[in-house]
Amino acid sequence: MTFQPQIKIPATYMRGGTSKGVFFNLLDLPEAAQVAGKERDALLLRVIGSPDPYGKHTDGMGGATSSTSKTVILSKSQQPDHDVDYLFGQVAIDKPVIDWSGNCGNLTAAVGSFAISKGLVDPSRIPQNGVAMVRIWQTNIAKTIIVHVPIRNGEVQETGDFELDGVTFPAAEVQVEFLDPADGDGAMFPTGNVVDQLDVPGVGILQATLINAGIPTIFINAQELGYDGTELQDAINSNEKALAMFETIRAYGAVKMGLIDHIDQAVARQHTPKVAFIAAPKRYLSSSGKPIDVNDIDVNVRALSMGKLHHAMMGTAAVAIGTAAAIPGTLVNLAAGGGVRNSVCFGHPSGTLRVGAEAKQVDGQWTVTKAIMSRSARVLMEGWVRVPASCY
Repeated sequence: MTFQPQIKIPATYMRGGTSKGVFFNLLDLPEAAQVAGKERDALLLRVIGSPDPYGKHTDGMGGATSSTSKTVILSKSQQPDHDVDYLFGQVAIDKPVIDWSGNCGNLTAAVGSFAISKGLVDPSRIPQNGVAMVRIWQTNIAKTIIVHVPIRNGEVQETGDFELDGVTFPAAEVQVEFLDPADGDGAMFPTGNVVDQLDVPGVGILQATLINAGIPTIFINAQELGYDGTELQDAINSNEKALAMFETIRAYGAVKMGLIDHIDQAVARQHTPKVAFIAAPKRYLSSSGKPIDVNDIDVNVRALSMGKLHHAMMGTAAVAIGTAAAIPGTLVNLAAGGGVRNSVCFGHPSGTLRVGAEAKQVDGQWTVTKAIMSRSARVLMEGWVRVPASCY
C-alpha cells in the first residue's frame, strides 16, 4: 500500500492572553481549505490532533485543553476601514468538531501582532515607535475589535513587564477594545430580561442572567448550585456529576437564548454559550498559591469552556462579565454590590482581572458601546506545521 507524504503549511504558534493557538494566513492554506467546509475542518482537526480518545493531543499541536486547542485564520480585511479579518475555530478534543460560532477574546490579543508581522496591515499605519492601532473584523460574530500593539523600531514589541494572572511570565501589555460587543445581530438580553427563571430538569429552577456580549453567556448564582465562587479547577473538573449538571444548564440556557432549537443540538455547539457562576467577594488562594483578598475584587466568577472549568477566564467571557456588571439588576451587577459602574475587577481561579465597559439605555434597552481589557501576546514558534496529505 502506498501512503501519501506529509505536506507542510506555513504557521505560527502563538500565545494570546491565557490561550494558545495555531495561526494561519488564509492564503497559505491549501486551496481546498481556503474556503469554509469539510476540507478546512478536516485539515485543522489534524493540525490540532483531534479527535483524540486519549485526550492528550500527542499527535498534534493542541494542548488537550479548551485554552490550547484553537485555530486562527487571518487575511487582509474585506471590510472598509478594517485592517484584518479574523476567523476563530474552537477545536473539540475528543470529537471531530470545530465550533465556529464564537470568538476567542484571549487570542484576539495576538491577532494584531501576527497581522503586522505578516504584512496584513498597511505599513503607513505602523509607527516606527509607539502603538499601532489594528482594526480587526471578527468574522465569527461580525464585530469590530481594536487592538493596540506596542511597536519598537518598526517591529512588534512582545517583551515587557505587564503581568497577567494565569500566564507565568510577564510581557508587553496589549489593550483590546471590543466595540459594540453585544454578540451577533440580536438583543443583548435575548429574552428581554436582565434576570430570568431557567427551568433545568434534574437541577431545578435557577435565576439566570442570559447575555449576548463578547460571547453568549449564562450567569448563575454560585450559591444556588452549592458553591461559594472560590472553587479551583479540580473541584469541578474531577466531578463528573458536576460537569454533567453544567452541560445540562448550558443546553437549556442555549434554547432559552434562541441559539439552538432543541437541547440535543448543544452537542454540536460546544463553544457557545458559556456557563459561569458568580458570588460576592470572598478570600481564596489562586491556583498558583497567590492569596486573593476580599478587598482585591468586586465579585468572584468561575466559567466553563468546552465542558471544563477554565483555568483563568476566557477573554470573551470577561467582556460578558464587564458588560453585565455595568448594567444594574443583572446577577453579576448584584453580586458586585449593585449600582452603576464602568469597570469591575473579578476573581478567577488563577487570580484577578479588571475589565471596563460603557453601558447606556437607548429606547428602554441596554446597550454597551465598548468593553476594554488588557492582555499580552507572544510568538512561541513559527515555521511550518506538517500533516498527512490524505487528512483532508
